[in-house]
Amino acid sequence: MSYFNVRVYGILINDNQEVLISDEQSGGRTFSKFPGGGLELGEGLIDALKREFMEECSCEIEVLDHIYTTDFYEQSSFNDSQILSIYYLVKEVHPLLLNFKTTAFDFEEGTLQSFRWISLKNLSINHVTFKTDQRAIEILLKENSK
Repeated sequence: MSYFNVRVYGILINDNQEVLISDEQSGGRTFSKFPGGGLELGEGLIDALKREFMEECSCEIEVLDHIYTTDFYEQSSFNDSQILSIYYLVKEVHPLLLNFKTTAFDFEEGTLQSFRWISLKNLSINHVTFKTDQRAIEILLKENSK
């Protein structure tokens, strides 16, 4: 391991109790995750998350609550870094204006990212690729079952 890779993600649940999932292709791999990405040097977590949502979803968000921070070792699937992921519950300030898909990896021509909604009642760890996202889903589902 050569360095830490700090990532920040937003769990957005709409009024229909659906969770936003991002399907992406990068580094020769396809994967499903929550919207978000890497912290840049000199940037705070909340600012990074807001920037990532603007870049990925053209959407301004409000951060509501911290959900989870990685509490186990996770090596990046793309390089020699150790991943540290922070998850927040977020809500959109204005309705999302994206072309939502119903099937994973249904990319439009010239794009390597698509978005889809998954009902909270049907959400499982199998809807995301990475172990840290799976742990965030476990915590989210546990909190919502109370």
